[in-house]
Amino acid sequence: MIDKFRWYEKIGIYFGIFVFLFFITAPFIEGFLVSLKPLSLLFSSPYHFWPENGSFNSYFTIWTTVPLLWRYILNGIFISLAATVLGLLLIIPAAYALSRVEFPGRGALLGMFLSVNMFSGAVLIIPLYRLMRSMGILNTYLAMIIPGAAFLLGTGIWLLRAYLMRIPKELEEAAFVDGAGRLYILRRIILPLAGPGVLVVAMYCFLTVYAQQFVYALTFNSQSEYMPLSVGLFAFFGRQEVAWNELMAASFVGIAPVLIVFVFLQRYLVAGLTAGAVKE
Repeated sequence: MIDKFRWYEKIGIYFGIFVFLFFITAPFIEGFLVSLKPLSLLFSSPYHFWPENGSFNSYFTIWTTVPLLWRYILNGIFISLAATVLGLLLIIPAAYALSRVEFPGRGALLGMFLSVNMFSGAVLIIPLYRLMRSMGILNTYLAMIIPGAAFLLGTGIWLLRAYLMRIPKELEEAAFVDGAGRLYILRRIILPLAGPGVLVVAMYCFLTVYAQQFVYALTFNSQSEYMPLSVGLFAFFGRQEVAWNELMAASFVGIAPVLIVFVFLQRYLVAGLTAGAVKE
Protein backbone atom coordinates (compact mmCIF):
# COMPACT_ATOMS: atom_id res chain seq x y z
CA MET A 1 0.00 0.00 0.00
CA ILE A 2 2.93 2.33 0.63
CA ASP A 3 3.75 2.19 -3.10
CA LYS A 4 0.67 4.29 -3.86
CA PHE A 5 2.26 7.38 -2.27
CA ARG A 6 4.70 9.79 -3.92
CA TRP A 7 8.31 9.90 -2.80
CA TYR A 8 7.89 13.00 -0.61
CA GLU A 9 4.76 11.49 0.95
CA LYS A 10 6.73 8.36 1.81
CA ILE A 11 9.43 10.49 3.43
CA GLY A 12 6.77 12.24 5.53
CA ILE A 13 5.22 8.91 6.57
CA TYR A 14 8.54 7.36 7.58
CA PHE A 15 9.57 10.54 9.38
CA GLY A 16 6.32 10.52 11.34
CA ILE A 17 6.80 6.86 12.25
CA PHE A 18 10.39 7.60 13.36
CA VAL A 19 9.30 10.51 15.58
CA PHE A 20 6.53 8.39 17.12
CA LEU A 21 8.86 5.48 17.83
CA PHE A 22 11.51 7.83 19.21
CA PHE A 23 9.19 9.28 21.83
CA ILE A 24 7.98 5.78 22.73
CA THR A 25 11.42 4.18 23.06
CA ALA A 26 13.47 7.15 24.33
CA PRO A 27 12.59 6.64 28.04
CA PHE A 28 13.52 2.94 27.82
CA ILE A 29 16.80 3.71 26.06
CA GLU A 30 17.68 6.39 28.60
CA GLY A 31 16.74 4.09 31.48
CA PHE A 32 18.93 1.31 30.11
CA LEU A 33 21.88 3.69 29.68
CA VAL A 34 21.41 4.94 33.24
CA SER A 35 21.65 1.35 34.47
CA LEU A 36 25.09 1.13 32.83
CA LYS A 37 26.51 4.34 34.37
CA PRO A 38 28.31 4.55 37.71
CA LEU A 39 26.25 6.37 40.31
CA SER A 40 28.89 9.11 40.64
CA LEU A 41 28.55 10.05 36.97
CA LEU A 42 24.77 10.13 36.67
CA PHE A 43 24.45 13.83 37.43
CA SER A 44 27.85 14.98 36.17
CA SER A 45 28.13 18.08 34.01
CA PRO A 46 28.25 18.24 31.04
CA TYR A 47 25.67 15.54 30.45
CA HIS A 48 26.83 12.52 28.46
CA PHE A 49 24.12 10.51 26.74
CA TRP A 50 26.38 7.52 26.13
CA PRO A 51 27.81 6.19 29.42
CA GLU A 52 31.51 6.65 30.04
CA ASN A 53 33.08 3.65 31.72
CA GLY A 54 29.74 1.92 31.50
CA SER A 55 29.32 -1.63 32.72
CA PHE A 56 26.71 -4.17 33.75
CA ASN A 57 27.81 -4.12 37.39
CA SER A 58 24.43 -2.80 38.51
CA TYR A 59 22.76 -5.94 37.19
CA PHE A 60 24.92 -8.01 39.56
CA THR A 61 24.91 -5.75 42.63
CA ILE A 62 21.12 -5.40 42.79
CA TRP A 63 20.85 -8.92 44.21
CA THR A 64 23.04 -8.00 47.19
CA THR A 65 21.56 -4.53 47.66
CA VAL A 66 18.03 -6.00 47.82
CA PRO A 67 18.34 -9.70 48.75
CA LEU A 68 14.59 -10.27 48.35
CA LEU A 69 14.50 -8.87 44.80
CA TRP A 70 14.04 -12.32 43.28
CA ARG A 71 11.10 -12.89 45.65
CA TYR A 72 9.51 -9.60 44.61
CA ILE A 73 9.76 -10.54 40.93
CA LEU A 74 8.28 -13.99 41.52
CA ASN A 75 5.50 -12.50 43.64
CA GLY A 76 4.59 -10.08 40.87
CA ILE A 77 4.46 -12.86 38.29
CA PHE A 78 2.46 -15.15 40.59
CA ILE A 79 -0.08 -12.47 41.49
CA SER A 80 -0.52 -11.53 37.83
CA LEU A 81 -0.97 -15.15 36.74
CA ALA A 82 -3.42 -15.91 39.54
CA ALA A 83 -5.48 -12.78 38.85
CA THR A 84 -5.46 -13.59 35.12
CA VAL A 85 -6.72 -17.13 35.67
CA LEU A 86 -9.39 -15.95 38.10
CA GLY A 87 -10.43 -13.19 35.73
CA LEU A 88 -10.68 -15.54 32.75
CA LEU A 89 -12.84 -17.96 34.71
CA LEU A 90 -15.38 -15.14 35.03
CA ILE A 91 -14.77 -13.31 31.74
CA ILE A 92 -15.20 -16.31 29.41
CA PRO A 93 -18.72 -17.43 30.48
CA ALA A 94 -19.87 -13.81 30.89
CA ALA A 95 -18.64 -12.80 27.43
CA TYR A 96 -20.21 -15.92 25.90
CA ALA A 97 -23.57 -15.25 27.55
CA LEU A 98 -23.57 -11.58 26.53
CA SER A 99 -22.70 -12.48 22.94
CA ARG A 100 -25.27 -15.25 22.49
CA VAL A 101 -28.15 -14.90 24.93
CA GLU A 102 -30.81 -12.23 24.46
CA PHE A 103 -32.27 -10.99 27.74
CA PRO A 104 -33.77 -7.72 29.00
CA GLY A 105 -31.18 -5.20 30.18
CA ARG A 106 -28.25 -6.71 28.28
CA GLY A 107 -27.28 -3.33 26.82
CA ALA A 108 -27.46 -1.65 30.22
CA LEU A 109 -25.34 -4.41 31.73
CA LEU A 110 -22.69 -3.98 29.03
CA GLY A 111 -22.72 -0.24 29.62
CA MET A 112 -22.25 -0.81 33.33
CA PHE A 113 -19.24 -3.03 32.68
CA LEU A 114 -17.75 -0.34 30.47
CA SER A 115 -18.43 2.44 32.97
CA VAL A 116 -16.38 0.63 35.60
CA ASN A 117 -13.25 1.63 33.69
CA MET A 118 -14.12 5.30 34.24
CA PHE A 119 -13.26 5.03 37.93
CA SER A 120 -9.79 4.67 39.34
CA GLY A 121 -9.08 1.78 41.65
CA ALA A 122 -7.78 4.27 44.22
CA VAL A 123 -11.34 5.52 44.77
CA LEU A 124 -12.29 2.15 46.25
CA ILE A 125 -9.19 1.64 48.38
CA ILE A 126 -10.91 2.29 51.74
CA PRO A 127 -14.00 0.13 51.05
CA LEU A 128 -11.77 -2.62 49.70
CA TYR A 129 -9.54 -2.42 52.76
CA ARG A 130 -12.52 -2.79 55.07
CA LEU A 131 -13.79 -5.70 52.99
CA MET A 132 -10.40 -7.46 53.01
CA ARG A 133 -10.09 -6.96 56.77
CA SER A 134 -13.57 -8.39 57.39
CA MET A 135 -12.65 -11.43 55.27
CA GLY A 136 -9.38 -11.85 57.15
CA ILE A 137 -7.19 -11.94 54.05
CA LEU A 138 -5.02 -8.87 54.65
CA ASN A 139 -1.29 -9.57 54.30
CA THR A 140 -1.93 -12.46 51.93
CA TYR A 141 -1.72 -12.97 48.18
CA LEU A 142 -5.52 -13.02 47.97
CA ALA A 143 -5.68 -9.40 49.07
CA MET A 144 -3.94 -8.43 45.81
CA ILE A 145 -5.28 -11.15 43.52
CA ILE A 146 -9.01 -10.55 44.11
CA PRO A 147 -9.04 -6.76 43.49
CA GLY A 148 -6.70 -7.19 40.55
CA ALA A 149 -9.03 -9.70 38.91
CA ALA A 150 -12.16 -7.69 39.70
CA PHE A 151 -10.99 -4.61 37.80
CA LEU A 152 -10.22 -6.72 34.73
CA LEU A 153 -13.77 -7.92 34.16
CA GLY A 154 -15.25 -4.92 32.35
CA THR A 155 -12.66 -4.51 29.61
CA GLY A 156 -12.04 -8.25 29.39
CA ILE A 157 -15.72 -9.02 28.77
CA TRP A 158 -15.96 -6.36 26.06
CA LEU A 159 -12.81 -7.58 24.29
CA LEU A 160 -13.78 -11.25 24.31
CA ARG A 161 -17.43 -10.58 23.47
CA ALA A 162 -16.42 -8.74 20.28
CA TYR A 163 -14.37 -11.78 19.25
CA LEU A 164 -17.04 -14.35 20.12
CA MET A 165 -19.65 -12.51 18.06
CA ARG A 166 -17.60 -13.32 14.94
CA ILE A 167 -17.97 -17.06 15.45
CA PRO A 168 -20.92 -18.30 13.34
CA LYS A 169 -23.97 -19.24 15.35
CA GLU A 170 -24.65 -22.06 12.89
CA LEU A 171 -21.93 -24.11 14.60
CA GLU A 172 -23.79 -23.94 17.89
CA GLU A 173 -27.14 -24.64 16.26
CA ALA A 174 -25.73 -27.79 14.68
CA ALA A 175 -24.42 -28.87 18.08
CA PHE A 176 -27.81 -28.18 19.68
CA VAL A 177 -29.44 -30.43 17.10
CA ASP A 178 -27.06 -33.20 18.14
CA GLY A 179 -28.08 -32.76 21.76
CA ALA A 180 -25.10 -30.80 23.08
CA GLY A 181 -25.55 -28.43 26.02
CA ARG A 182 -24.27 -24.90 26.52
CA LEU A 183 -21.29 -25.87 28.63
CA TYR A 184 -20.25 -28.60 26.21
CA ILE A 185 -20.50 -26.19 23.28
CA LEU A 186 -18.51 -23.53 25.12
CA ARG A 187 -15.79 -25.99 26.11
CA ARG A 188 -15.49 -28.05 22.92
CA ILE A 189 -16.52 -25.66 20.12
CA ILE A 190 -16.33 -22.01 21.15
CA LEU A 191 -13.11 -21.96 23.16
CA PRO A 192 -10.97 -23.76 20.53
CA LEU A 193 -12.18 -21.30 17.89
CA ALA A 194 -11.76 -18.30 20.20
CA GLY A 195 -8.19 -19.19 21.16
CA PRO A 196 -6.56 -16.01 19.75
CA GLY A 197 -9.19 -13.82 21.38
CA VAL A 198 -8.77 -15.53 24.74
CA LEU A 199 -5.00 -15.10 24.44
CA VAL A 200 -5.39 -11.37 23.83
CA VAL A 201 -7.61 -11.02 26.89
CA ALA A 202 -5.21 -13.11 28.97
CA MET A 203 -2.25 -10.96 27.97
CA TYR A 204 -4.24 -7.80 28.67
CA CYS A 205 -5.13 -9.13 32.13
CA PHE A 206 -1.58 -10.20 32.92
CA LEU A 207 0.04 -6.94 31.82
CA THR A 208 -2.59 -4.82 33.57
CA VAL A 209 -2.21 -6.59 36.91
CA TYR A 210 1.60 -6.70 36.63
CA ALA A 211 1.73 -2.95 36.05
CA GLN A 212 -0.88 -1.90 38.61
CA GLN A 213 0.02 -3.87 41.74
CA PHE A 214 1.56 -0.96 43.62
CA VAL A 215 -1.50 0.61 45.27
CA TYR A 216 -3.10 -2.67 46.29
CA ALA A 217 0.14 -4.16 47.61
CA LEU A 218 1.03 -1.04 49.59
CA THR A 219 -2.45 -0.79 51.13
CA PHE A 220 -3.45 -4.40 51.74
CA ASN A 221 -0.05 -5.81 52.62
CA SER A 222 2.66 -5.06 55.15
CA GLN A 223 4.65 -8.28 54.86
CA SER A 224 7.75 -8.07 52.65
CA GLU A 225 7.52 -11.72 51.60
CA TYR A 226 4.24 -10.99 49.78
CA MET A 227 5.32 -7.75 48.11
CA PRO A 228 5.51 -7.54 44.28
CA LEU A 229 8.31 -5.88 42.34
CA SER A 230 6.60 -2.48 42.12
CA VAL A 231 6.82 -2.12 45.91
CA GLY A 232 10.17 -3.87 46.21
CA LEU A 233 11.80 -1.21 44.04
CA PHE A 234 11.40 1.21 46.93
CA ALA A 235 14.29 -0.58 48.63
CA PHE A 236 16.66 1.29 46.29
CA PHE A 237 15.53 4.62 47.75
CA GLY A 238 17.91 5.38 50.60
CA ARG A 239 17.76 8.18 53.16
CA GLN A 240 20.71 10.03 51.67
CA GLU A 241 20.58 9.10 48.00
CA VAL A 242 18.80 6.96 45.45
CA ALA A 243 20.68 4.20 43.63
CA TRP A 244 19.26 5.19 40.25
CA ASN A 245 21.52 2.89 38.25
CA GLU A 246 20.53 -0.15 40.33
CA LEU A 247 16.90 0.96 40.33
CA MET A 248 16.87 1.04 36.53
CA ALA A 249 18.68 -2.30 36.36
CA ALA A 250 16.14 -3.90 38.69
CA SER A 251 13.29 -2.42 36.64
CA PHE A 252 14.63 -3.95 33.42
CA VAL A 253 15.17 -7.30 35.13
CA GLY A 254 11.59 -7.15 36.37
CA ILE A 255 10.06 -6.45 32.96
CA ALA A 256 12.24 -9.04 31.21
CA PRO A 257 9.85 -12.00 31.83
CA VAL A 258 6.88 -10.02 30.48
CA LEU A 259 8.89 -8.86 27.47
CA ILE A 260 10.01 -12.40 26.65
CA VAL A 261 6.43 -13.70 26.81
CA PHE A 262 5.21 -10.82 24.65
CA VAL A 263 7.88 -11.44 21.98
CA PHE A 264 7.01 -15.14 21.69
CA LEU A 265 3.25 -14.52 21.62
CA GLN A 266 3.32 -11.40 19.45
CA ARG A 267 2.09 -13.20 16.34
CA TYR A 268 -0.95 -14.58 18.13
CA LEU A 269 -1.67 -11.26 19.82
CA VAL A 270 -1.74 -9.38 16.53
CA ALA A 271 -4.03 -12.01 15.02
CA GLY A 272 -6.40 -11.80 17.96
CA LEU A 273 -6.45 -7.99 18.08
CA THR A 274 -7.25 -7.59 14.38
CA ALA A 275 -9.73 -10.46 14.17
CA GLY A 276 -12.67 -8.36 15.33
CA ALA A 277 -11.77 -5.26 13.32
CA VAL A 278 -13.95 -6.14 10.29
CA LYS A 279 -17.52 -7.37 10.50
CA GLU A 280 -18.23 -10.07 7.97
